[in-house]
Amino acid sequence: MATEAKEVYRLACPEASNCPDMHISYGLPFTESCAKHAEKTFQAKRVYIIASTSLSKQTSLVSDLERALGDRHAKTWIGIRPHTPWDDLVPIINDIRKVEPDLLVTLGGGSLSDGAKVIVYAVVNGVQTVDDLDRLYQARAADGTPMRDRTGVGNEPTLPILFIPTTLSAGEFSCYGGSTNPVTLHKRIMKHPKMFARLVILDPRLTLTTPQWVWISTGVRAIDHCVEALCSNDPLSKELLQIAERSLATLAKKLLLTVKDPSQLQPRLDCAIAAGDIAGNLLLAPQVSVGASHGIGHQLGPLGVGHGQTSCVMLPAVLRFNRLHSPPDSDQVEKQDRVKRAIWGSDPTLERILTSEGGLDRDSADASTTVRGLFNALDMPSTLKAVGVDRSHFDALAVNSLDDVCTAANPVSLKKEDIVEILENVAE
Repeated sequence: MATEAKEVYRLACPEASNCPDMHISYGLPFTESCAKHAEKTFQAKRVYIIASTSLSKQTSLVSDLERALGDRHAKTWIGIRPHTPWDDLVPIINDIRKVEPDLLVTLGGGSLSDGAKVIVYAVVNGVQTVDDLDRLYQARAADGTPMRDRTGVGNEPTLPILFIPTTLSAGEFSCYGGSTNPVTLHKRIMKHPKMFARLVILDPRLTLTTPQWVWISTGVRAIDHCVEALCSNDPLSKELLQIAERSLATLAKKLLLTVKDPSQLQPRLDCAIAAGDIAGNLLLAPQVSVGASHGIGHQLGPLGVGHGQTSCVMLPAVLRFNRLHSPPDSDQVEKQDRVKRAIWGSDPTLERILTSEGGLDRDSADASTTVRGLFNALDMPSTLKAVGVDRSHFDALAVNSLDDVCTAANPVSLKKEDIVEILENVAE
């Protein structure tokens, strides 16, 4: 006799006062959950879907969702390119004005969720062209503060968002939307407290459609959230410290299980929950910033580096630079040691791999070599050459990275030549 599926429906970050309405759902097939909440939670009558191109072309999942929504389905837009270029977003922004949906749903990876957050913000702030998006990014508050340095410039979004992710990047749990100026290839980060999703639906079966390298590399991105939070110069609450350590250990252990047997569903769900926990609960301490691995990674994306692969290359390099340029008695040393302990203590199998295959010694390894050893065990790239970026890009990368809010928050202050040094250390 078949057992009826049961839904877990709860607040995504129950202690985060600035996103009290964000919920998470898992346990039901994504089609059933989305249809249920479109009707009962949102009372939506016109649902607009932005769906992955690959899911649309290679699977029936998009049409399955449309059928599940029935008469509530208003329109489906297929595809946003990686790293969310503005010239992909503008046609959707203008189309949404015409369709007038009352719920926006994304089905796919991080470029779609980033795009949706920017879209709902742009729709209510008069954006009709790429130039309008640039002006919105450059907008300043009444006190003259640039938008990128604060939250809440402009009109607040009113169209609710429901995310159905297929990767572990976990941008679905933040109020930040990354998108790329197609002329300068500079990735911009927009933010507003009302850019949060109202609901994130997790379905591990859906992630079986995700290419394995994408699944693992976006899991590395979630690890980057944990590590740079733990290493931040900003103070962490006791709750956030525990969440970051627990999520890091879970991701290290369970990602390895999905490498060994990609068909296992529970490790996939555990990874998705851990990725959401760290991304969402960073909101518990909104003053906690990530660092240069994120900042440089944002600018690698427009050069064609897969989302998540940026962290595979940059996180160990940034950890190494920060350790080398921090005083021996600084907090940074202890914070990086905490990262090391969380990974080494996560799973005996991983410890054996780090030791026997990675050639590491638990006592002498530091956070950088430990993280690199973990990424090697996950078969992730270690150099910029491996992801298609050569030295001809380093100067522009350094300039653009310096203008990124995450780079500005790096535990060690960086100049252009410092970023070039970090890039050189993982050039090839």
